[in-house]
Amino acid sequence: MNANVPSRSSEKTSAVPLSERLRRGDVMAPQCPSREILNHLTSRWGVLVLIALLPGTLRFSQLRRKIGGVSERMLAQTLQLLQSDGMVERHAYDIVPPHVEYTLTPMGTEAAVRVRELADWVEMHYAAVLRQQEALVAERGHQAAGTKGS
Repeated sequence: MNANVPSRSSEKTSAVPLSERLRRGDVMAPQCPSREILNHLTSRWGVLVLIALLPGTLRFSQLRRKIGGVSERMLAQTLQLLQSDGMVERHAYDIVPPHVEYTLTPMGTEAAVRVRELADWVEMHYAAVLRQQEALVAERGHQAAGTKGS
């Protein structure tokens, strides 16, 4: 990056009062807590949990079946993180066998709609992305072969 050109983050910082910056957060700032929340929301399992809960409340076992390939441990960990962030509510019923349900909070629903848009974009464009990845691998292979012959 050009040292003479201020970063977008620093431009925004100087124009926004400190109280507003503290209230809103700045994901470009290395120490901003919003980065950790962003990580929870956009992790592989975080995205899938949010999307899976969009239609409504699910039990742990239903959620695990709906999200193929997630281990019990990873699902439990992801749900705890999303619950601590205020995205998911956990309802435990005092019955035998234990019955626990998960549902999105209003804030969780808002986040889920946004990450679903990203997931929808990925699903619509994954073939083009895969072609690009294959082309890059092939190009690197040709370059490596050309280097060996020199």
